[in-house]
Amino acid sequence: MSRKRCRAIRSQVLILDEPTSSLDDEEVERLYGVLRQLRDQGMAILFVTHFLDQVYAVCDRITVLRNGELVGEYPAAELGHSALIAAMVGREMVANTANSGSTGDLQKDQTVLLQARGLARAGQIKPLDLTLHRGEVVGLGGLLGSGRTELARVLFGLDQSDAGELLVNGTAATMDSPVHAIRMGLGLCPEDRKAEGIIGELSVRENIALALQARQGLWPCISRAKQTEMAEHYVKTLGIKTSGIDTPISQLSGGNQQKAVLGRWLATQPSLLILDEPTRGIDIAAKQEIMNEILALAKKGMAVLFISSEMEEVVRLSDRIVVMRDRAKVGELPGGTSDQAVYAMIAGQA
Repeated sequence: MSRKRCRAIRSQVLILDEPTSSLDDEEVERLYGVLRQLRDQGMAILFVTHFLDQVYAVCDRITVLRNGELVGEYPAAELGHSALIAAMVGREMVANTANSGSTGDLQKDQTVLLQARGLARAGQIKPLDLTLHRGEVVGLGGLLGSGRTELARVLFGLDQSDAGELLVNGTAATMDSPVHAIRMGLGLCPEDRKAEGIIGELSVRENIALALQARQGLWPCISRAKQTEMAEHYVKTLGIKTSGIDTPISQLSGGNQQKAVLGRWLATQPSLLILDEPTRGIDIAAKQEIMNEILALAKKGMAVLFISSEMEEVVRLSDRIVVMRDRAKVGELPGGTSDQAVYAMIAGQA
């Protein structure tokens, strides 16, 4: 409606700040069409987005800002993806090749950490089998509504399965609550960081301590000194940019909030970390830092279940890719698979 309003009042300049964050692919394409039409009619458009492909899809010029300062302006046709990323972060990034970051160490440890057999929840996920090994990054590939988040919620006890069985370290487990999942060594960074991840009124210190306190129970409370030690450790380790650990977490940028949520779960020393859209809505530098941290955790033996709408990330990070379509598992692909192969399996062509 806001875009229609802009057209109705015949604006000369239209500023769009992350206009596609809640749109599906078809809606994004329709928006592109509207923007191109408005541009051709003489309207100037300022398009702000984290999605680089969208920049190239609609923009004639690219202005790069870093730390509040102008880096430069470039014709879109003359600035490649790698050069744009380097300008944004002030350094060269990891080469964007398929599976360039995956651990590649699965052969070193075939220990099964979690196994699901025929796991299902009516209306949410159809019966599926899933095996996760220690030190392995497993990506969940699928489109919006394919059942990825629903599976994560069932594994973590936010929703209960009504069929199948779940084994953790070879022992049957019933994940009837998140507290039970935490005590079994699982952690979950949820899809909606602001609604389900952070508690905005609490400090960075208090947010980081939450999961460990939940695992221990309401009593005894983690001491202020222990909370401070823990928070300072993860602020330093994860590079969380904050004026202090007692700053309300709502005052941090999205990327730093996400790092704090990640620190919260690392404090519990989980065996399996489920990451649901951990890089959504954050800048490219924070995104790269979080992906590097995921790989480092896997190399230390932690299992990671990685969910992202950006298939390029899934392919780059994963040792295996579990592909879902229409709330069902339709297959698996090995590390090194191209994103085209994942999309082909989603489309039923593989």
